[in-house]
Amino acid sequence: MQLGSLLRSSRRRGPDIWEFRYRDRRHNGRRIYRRITIGNVKQFKTEASARKGITGLIKEINTGDFRLNATTMTVAELVDHYRQRELTGDNSWKSYSTKRGYESYLKNWIVPHWGQYELPQIKTVEVETWLRGLSLAKSSCAKIRNILSVLFNHACRYDLFDRNPITLVRHSAKRRKIPDVLTVEETQRLLSVLAVKERTMVLMAVGTGLRRSELFALKWKDVDFTAKHLDVTRSIVSQVVGTCKTEASQKPVPLHDSLAKVLLEWRRQTSYRKREDWVFASPHSQGKLPYWAQAIMRYHVGPAAQKVKLQKRVGWHTFRHTYSTMLKLVGADIKVMQELLRHSSVRCTLDTYTQAIMPAKRAAQDAVLSMILAEKRAANSDSSDPTSAPQDGYDSRTQLDGPTVDLCTELHRFAPVTPMGQE
Repeated sequence: MQLGSLLRSSRRRGPDIWEFRYRDRRHNGRRIYRRITIGNVKQFKTEASARKGITGLIKEINTGDFRLNATTMTVAELVDHYRQRELTGDNSWKSYSTKRGYESYLKNWIVPHWGQYELPQIKTVEVETWLRGLSLAKSSCAKIRNILSVLFNHACRYDLFDRNPITLVRHSAKRRKIPDVLTVEETQRLLSVLAVKERTMVLMAVGTGLRRSELFALKWKDVDFTAKHLDVTRSIVSQVVGTCKTEASQKPVPLHDSLAKVLLEWRRQTSYRKREDWVFASPHSQGKLPYWAQAIMRYHVGPAAQKVKLQKRVGWHTFRHTYSTMLKLVGADIKVMQELLRHSSVRCTLDTYTQAIMPAKRAAQDAVLSMILAEKRAANSDSSDPTSAPQDGYDSRTQLDGPTVDLCTELHRFAPVTPMGQE
């Protein structure tokens, strides 16, 4: 059994780091030395704390050794092992935003409650009961449940444990509140009180459906005014540039003439107009980084929404939901909607992002009731006139006991009299 060696190494920039070094035997029998960065001295202030953080690594490199097979890991040790293998900066399997989210849930929820539990002590029903008792949104609880499952899958992958007790944990991700979407009139009111910079940002968001991370990651070289499209090739989260969310997210986005005109107007006003410059470059960083999206929302767009008295919660993703809903309202094909929103599946487009606004729902309901009431009146007319011949259809304007009357007008007179299903 080897325990490896733990060394403290200095760097040109930043605090010192702890490195774990060990021997690995290749398939041809030769031994090679490997090195893994455990963390910096701010994370592990002493060698003892750093040594505690490599418990999972020691168990991994000694797989098959009966002396370690008799011991069990705690959840905290498994989390450390997962961080060292999956959440390091050089790991490109996960985006920065995903790593950041995982770290938040691990640090604030999973390790504080389950950290001292040994892996065999984690029971399905106990985890399920704990999740139901958390004062968090259902979607957040579902994320915690999924991260716990990822941890145990990780343990199985590295032969640190032999099963995943989270697989049978039941939890719904159904959201408590339907996301707000803006109407056309509300969108126009909001745009009317914004300055050029913020109006350009909001109009681009609600007119293209770009995610916040994609909108603020645009550079002028990504805007093709000739071909009239945007190339979405990167994202930015907390001022860290990374890749797009999915492969489908990297598809080009059409650029309408009105959006191109607004962008050109903004380009004439900004000091950063070169191809490599950010479209929304911040002067606070001398153009090296774009504006902080949340700062723009908090200090400019949010107050503007309150100024025009929007009784809705407005965020950057509100504009993406609004774009999807408006696409459905104008009768866009579902496949076109999926491509414009750059979703990996049609189901996500319909179930998560698209809503039917009240005027559209009323119009659809009016059409159905118009048919029902028209057929009812036609049947009554036929029964009162025995000489009348049966007709194959009905006219949208039915002859009553007087002049011709529009059914939409009749709907408001007859609909409230007898509730549906009690005729």
